[in-house]
Amino acid sequence: MSRNTKGYTLIELIVVMVLIGLVFSLAAPSFRDVVLTDNLKATTRKLIGLIDNIRNEAIEQHTDQIVFFDLEKNSYWYGPADMTEEGEELYRKKNTQKLPSGARLTEIWTMGSKIRDGEPTIRFFKNGYSQQSAIHIKEERGKREFTLVIRPFLPGVKVVEHYFEFDES
Repeated sequence: MSRNTKGYTLIELIVVMVLIGLVFSLAAPSFRDVVLTDNLKATTRKLIGLIDNIRNEAIEQHTDQIVFFDLEKNSYWYGPADMTEEGEELYRKKNTQKLPSGARLTEIWTMGSKIRDGEPTIRFFKNGYSQQSAIHIKEERGKREFTLVIRPFLPGVKVVEHYFEFDES
């Protein structure tokens, strides 16, 4: 065999592979933290799932369902529309979910009005319809904001990656 053949030695290939492995092992944890701990996106996904489930539950159980938001406590809960006061308290205790730190409910738009405090609600009807609504979620420290648009006659939730306002005309 001639020593003038072109190519890499086994040692050179091993050194390159070790360096590549080292770079990936150092970069992977920070990449994972950025991707998996984005509380704003996680909250958005969780609320989309909740809305889809509540709409389906309303249809399956043939009862109107309501999602209650507590803007001061940054939380939400849900239950049937025909519940009593005692039932409401029970559902509130059982179903209340607090948003993770880093994400904040800033405003609920429903029935032509913007609600920035108190406990606004969004109703889902047993026939699959819902109130036209928008849920505004913002990063507590940052400028990113998502708007979840709930359309009355369409399934699913439209996600807008900025503050979205309905045309009032």
